[in-house]
Amino acid sequence: MIFIAFAAACSSSKRFTIPVPPAGSNRISGLSFFQMTSSWKWKERDSLAVKEILSGNIPSFLHKFIAVVSEIKDSTGITHRAVFYVSPDYLCIGTDEDWARIPLTPMAAQRIADSFHCFLPTRKMVDLTWQQSAVKPEPIPMYEYRDSSITMYRHHQLIEEQRRKKKGLIAGIKKDVVISGKISRDPKPNRVAIYGWHYQTGKPIQPLYTGHINWYVDYSHGARLVYRNIKVDGKIMDYIDVLNHPVYKYLLCDEEFCDFYRYPY
Repeated sequence: MIFIAFAAACSSSKRFTIPVPPAGSNRISGLSFFQMTSSWKWKERDSLAVKEILSGNIPSFLHKFIAVVSEIKDSTGITHRAVFYVSPDYLCIGTDEDWARIPLTPMAAQRIADSFHCFLPTRKMVDLTWQQSAVKPEPIPMYEYRDSSITMYRHHQLIEEQRRKKKGLIAGIKKDVVISGKISRDPKPNRVAIYGWHYQTGKPIQPLYTGHINWYVDYSHGARLVYRNIKVDGKIMDYIDVLNHPVYKYLLCDEEFCDFYRYPY
């Protein structure tokens, strides 16, 4: 049913609404989340975030994914085109009136992605999302207490002050948690790959990097979801099949190896 609904939606729209469970009456706000977790360790904060998001406690704008287009030419000169759908912002918690972006470990982000029939983007997909985004604020680095809940919430506030209620696909405000062939080839186990946080010029602050242990997360990290069904040359394909294809994989991936698909949890 999800596959059929997606095919019908993407054939005629630049947006696709993902199925999200209705939030309960006792949902917590974005500010409340960070107040509650101010003294918590990463695992506790992750657990609450996953619980809230999977229960539907996200702002309504995050339900509507936005189309991003990728085109390449193969060795014979034929142009191939993919349309994938991304969340308009990074994962958030809260109501439409009081919400906040929530930095997450890749384990938490992957669990949420799996539950919503989604995956995490590649480096190329992050670049394409930034290029086609409607809102491109300047990055705002912070330097003290980088992994604290207080700094995470303050960074969210600074982004909102800069955004000034502009609507549409927003990018360039966080380092994306990404999937990358570097993860499976890193000699150190349990890594997270991050990339992005683009300047106005399009240059990212963060090159593709796997130096952090997978439980480390700070204010600058963000998890953006991508719906796993992708339209490639007019047909619907699962993202893993696209990444396994000898030609189509370059629509989504610009690395030498494109064979890391999801984080274990």
